[in-house]
Amino acid sequence: MIKIENITKSFGNLQVLKGIDMEVAKGEIVSIVGPSGAGKTTLLQIIGTLDRPDSGSVVIDGTEVSQLSSNRLSDFRNKHIGFVFQFHQLLPEFTAIENIMIPAYIAGKSTSAAKARAQELLEFMGLSDRAHHKPNQLSGGEKQRVAVARALVNEPSVVLADEPSGSLDTKNKAELHQLFFDLRDKYGMTFIIVTHDESLAALTDRTICLKDGRIVDNLHDETTITAPTTSETTNPIPQEP
Repeated sequence: MIKIENITKSFGNLQVLKGIDMEVAKGEIVSIVGPSGAGKTTLLQIIGTLDRPDSGSVVIDGTEVSQLSSNRLSDFRNKHIGFVFQFHQLLPEFTAIENIMIPAYIAGKSTSAAKARAQELLEFMGLSDRAHHKPNQLSGGEKQRVAVARALVNEPSVVLADEPSGSLDTKNKAELHQLFFDLRDKYGMTFIIVTHDESLAALTDRTICLKDGRIVDNLHDETTITAPTTSETTNPIPQEP
């Protein structure tokens, strides 16, 4: 589903990515780990078409996205890629359901269609009763679930997450990690997750390790991948911020 070949990226004299090759299958949940400065977020931004590589190619669902014009790239991103960030980045003046509906409006969907999809996602997230609350009326875990719903509203092929549980407490981390697997099972979505959280990386189908701009390890879990129940993940190993 995603194929990346020989991606390089420099900022001034600093080469951040040094020839990245990787593939991600449809429905796979992949974590990207590595020390700070390894190039993880830069790689995620290039996969998500938020930045362009200096060289190499990125193919998503058969489309060579690195060759698209700016306008076509924006349209592709809106319809095919969902983003979840460490901090929810919800717009404070809008309610939960309104925040979720915004990408659908950008994609040209009708209000009725956008609202129906947002309500479906809120119900799946267990947040139907919070639909008309603004971000300052939601807990940290609720805000991040709304942010995940916003990422899913246009039914993207792939969801890219950058430290999605980094700002959450232990309980909400475990629930968010479980949510990714529940969403994969229900909607068949592909997830690529940049994380420092070893407990999350250990759950994913595959872990890609970056160091100094190169892939140094590509670890498959040889067992059948199933997310643990919430009760099994209530005490993950504490991680550095």
